[in-house]
Amino acid sequence: QVQLVESGGGLVQAGGSLRLSCAASGRTFSRYRMGWFRQAPGKEREFVAAVRWSGGSTYYADFVQGRFTISKDNAKNTVYLQMNSLKPEDTAVYYCAAQVVNGTPYDVWGQGTQVTVSS
Repeated sequence: QVQLVESGGGLVQAGGSLRLSCAASGRTFSRYRMGWFRQAPGKEREFVAAVRWSGGSTYYADFVQGRFTISKDNAKNTVYLQMNSLKPEDTAVYYCAAQVVNGTPYDVWGQGTQVTVSS
């Protein structure tokens, strides 16, 4: 069984930075893309960023606006989300997910890590 475990969340002031990590453990599994999503209280979960596991192409939501950077370390089976210039509206639970096959839903999810940005 594959597990995704996020870490790195916390409380930060507006304008600050956080780096989230997502480590995959368990049986070896191939994946097409790894992504970060977030869900704020009372809102639907939304896409934040993704990276192709092979090749490294990256994708971002418009609201990232150059503030976030997704990266990966294949050897460590880990994906990162560097978040700079954080805003109070970035407050949410951030989830890591794996898309095993291109064009299918993300089907492996982590438990989430809370990010709170104070004004």
